[in-house]
Formats: sequence, structure tokens, C-alpha cells
Amino acid sequence: MNKDKKACPSCSHKTDRQERKSHHSEKTIKELSNRMNRIEGQIRGIKGMIERHVYCDDILNQIASVQAALNGVSKLLLEKHMKSCVLEQLEAGEVEVVDEVLKTIFRMMK
Repeated sequence: MNKDKKACPSCSHKTDRQERKSHHSEKTIKELSNRMNRIEGQIRGIKGMIERHVYCDDILNQIASVQAALNGVSKLLLEKHMKSCVLEQLEAGEVEVVDEVLKTIFRMMK
């Protein structure tokens, strides 16, 4: 392993962004995947509504529903990230992870 790429002590994280990976439980992965599958179906439904010339307000309500669902996925993923990846990096003395998380949260809030 290259000296510049330290591994997180208890997972497959690397400090190099391209090599880091999450280590979520199978339950979490399944939950996130199921939510994304439902959102994908909602998006296909919205596309169909547009193609069928459904009333704009009805389409906008569906879009708001998809945005809320995506926010739910983001919140769940952020929670799992904070309780595992971030915590482990902080315990390893990698305090720069705080800036990374703040940048991500600020981007989510836009």
C-alpha cells in the first residue's frame, strides 16, 4: 500500500477518495436499494404522466413526492455514514473528515 493512502483501521476506507468504500450492513444496503427502486418507479411514472399530458399540478405533486423520498434516502445514508465511517475516521485521528461531512451537508441543503 502506498504511504499516502492510509487505510481506516476497521474498514476498507482509504484517505484517497477514489479508493474508499462504504461498509454498510446487508440490511442497510437492502433498505437503501429498495427505496431507490421505489423512487425509480416513481420517476418512470412521472415520465409517463408527462407523455400522457397529465395535468401539470398532478405531475408537480409527484415530483415533490420523489424529492421527499430522495431526501429520506439522503438522511438515512448520512445517519449511517456519521455512525460508522465518520466515527471511525475521527477515532483514527482523521479530523479532516469533519470538513468533508460539513461540505456534503451544505451541498445537501442547497
